[in-house]
Amino acid sequence: MAHVDPIDRLMRAALISDEEFVATLNDLLKNDLRISVRELSDASGIAQSSLYKILYGKRSPNLSTLRAIVKGLRQFYHIGNENFIGLIAARPVLESVEERVADIDGHHIRVREYPVHTMEDAIVAAVRAEREGAIAIVCAPIVSSIIEQLVHVPVATIIPRESVQRAIELAARKAWI
Repeated sequence: MAHVDPIDRLMRAALISDEEFVATLNDLLKNDLRISVRELSDASGIAQSSLYKILYGKRSPNLSTLRAIVKGLRQFYHIGNENFIGLIAARPVLESVEERVADIDGHHIRVREYPVHTMEDAIVAAVRAEREGAIAIVCAPIVSSIIEQLVHVPVATIIPRESVQRAIELAARKAWI
C-alpha cells in the first residue's frame, strides 16, 4: 500500500464530506500526531472552541479555517530547516526534562518530545521523528537497538544512572516497610 501524505489525506476527506473530514482530522490528531486540540489551536491560530465544534460536527470549517488547520498541521509534520533531536520516552520521563533547547558546542538544538506507552509506540515514534526531520534520536535502552536498525540518524540511549539508584533505594525502602 502506498503511503499517502497526511495533509493530502485530510484534503481529500474534506472534499468527500464534513463527516469524512472530521474522522480524518481526529485520526491524524489522535493516532498519527498524538497531539491535543490545544496544540493544534496554538499552531493554527484557531480557537479551541471552534476546533471542538468542528470535531464534534457542530460546525463545518470554512475555507480560511481549513487553510489554518492545514497550516497548523504542517508545522507538526514538517519542521523545516530547524534542527531537532527526537526524545522518545514515557510521559513521566518527558515531564522531567527541563530544557526544550539544548546548547551543544555553541549550537542550539531543539528537543522535540515523542510520548510513548509501549515498545511498539517507540518504534513508530522513531520512524515518525526521522520522517519529520530529526537529526538524532534519544530513547530507552530497551528499544534503542531496534530503532538503530530502522532509522538512518544517530541513536543515543538514555542511561539514568542516578535515577536507577534512587529507584533501587525507593524499592528497598518500600520492601522493608
